Amino acid sequence: MATIETNRVPSPAMDAAVDPDAMLMLAYARGDLAAFEALYARHRATLYRFVLRSLHDTALAEEMFQETWSRVIATRSRYQPQARFRTWLLQIAHHLVIDQFRARRPQAGSAETEVVFAHLATPEGEQPEHALSEFERRRHLQRAIEQLPDEQRTAVLLRLEHELSLEEIAEVTGAGRETVKSRLRYAMDKLREALAQ
Repeated sequence: MATIETNRVPSPAMDAAVDPDAMLMLAYARGDLAAFEALYARHRATLYRFVLRSLHDTALAEEMFQETWSRVIATRSRYQPQARFRTWLLQIAHHLVIDQFRARRPQAGSAETEVVFAHLATPEGEQPEHALSEFERRRHLQRAIEQLPDEQRTAVLLRLEHELSLEEIAEVTGAGRETVKSRLRYAMDKLREALAQ
């Protein structure tokens, strides 16, 4: 299993005052358990959703979810805000997911499709015949997302669901900014192409 570098320095140190979550993590490092509870409450749903949509396996996602928080707890005394706390947390989870990809190829599911659909407006007063074509379109898009390479699918999820910038996606995935940009461009081209067919 690959070693996860939870405190590598991808960018210049960040002022903790800019990120309230980083301040909470620093407080937790000093022994404030209420600070950890606040961090957990703020980020548990986002983290779980990311892991589940990446792995497509509920039991494995729960295991990786717990392992991510275990890593946060284990590294609390060495924590230094190098990026937003959320970016750092997703980076830990991403590394764990990559380890799982290496261990076994995940079975693609349909959950990540909802990320894309959450960003598509649904016209009001939609006619029944349009509902069927929309269903067919969604199914087609779902299949296209399932066919994306893991790196592209991860980049799309981080961008759409977590609204991370290119720089933040680069930090989470360990890829360069231009690589992330290319992955997103290729993924969106493939998804557009799939919808056009």
